[in-house]
Amino acid sequence: MFFAKTAGSQEWKAVAAAIKTLVEEATFEVSSEGLVFRAMDPSHIALVDLNWPNTSFEKFECDKPTKFTIRVEDFVKLIARCDAKDSVEIASNEDDSLTLRLMNGYKREFKIHLIETTPGTAPLPKLDLDVKLSMSKSVFEKVLGDISVVADQVMISSLKEGVSFSGKSDVGAATIQLDKGGADVLDLQVKQEAKASYNIDYLLGISKAVGSASDVVVCEYSSKKPARLEFKLNEQGARIHYFLAPRIQEN
Repeated sequence: MFFAKTAGSQEWKAVAAAIKTLVEEATFEVSSEGLVFRAMDPSHIALVDLNWPNTSFEKFECDKPTKFTIRVEDFVKLIARCDAKDSVEIASNEDDSLTLRLMNGYKREFKIHLIETTPGTAPLPKLDLDVKLSMSKSVFEKVLGDISVVADQVMISSLKEGVSFSGKSDVGAATIQLDKGGADVLDLQVKQEAKASYNIDYLLGISKAVGSASDVVVCEYSSKKPARLEFKLNEQGARIHYFLAPRIQEN
């Protein structure tokens, strides 16, 4: 049995939306240390890894490690009923269900039935990446949106003095250069110059899903390796990591 309470709803909305971009069913693992979730999309292109430590909740109780699996569409519909200032309580029940309580003067209670848990958890890729880029999420989405006008893939190229985003197709080409130390680059660490291409729809999908829960995206990558994106959900350690496989053939 477990019980979790947050003072607001934006973290839950971000988690539900991020999971929805990849899978139809979600298995959460709960222990005294907190709540975790990890899953890969059916195409094995992307993986989402959620870590939500107990210290990130207003109240958190778990008497023994457990798992529960939900239909993501059903969960998203319930979380969508949250107002921004609602406190959110989620508790497990003995009849294989979850109780969701939303409170901000106007109190609501929902029950969602669980489904059979699928065994196994997607393994995390072991990566030693050469570039770490931090930028505001709004600029990140603007850059990807600009490139998407002419291409469905974005090539990220990093030098010690800056990073460029580019894309090309039969329609045309686009390039955006961001300089290290400029207003749009919060931090850039380059151990080795690198470039790799990734699917724009996947990158934009997860970034927009996180919504207002996170203002900054940290992107780590190397040439011809998966990218790892980090979105911090709060200052108490809750975060989403998102791994995306590179395009196999680069131009």
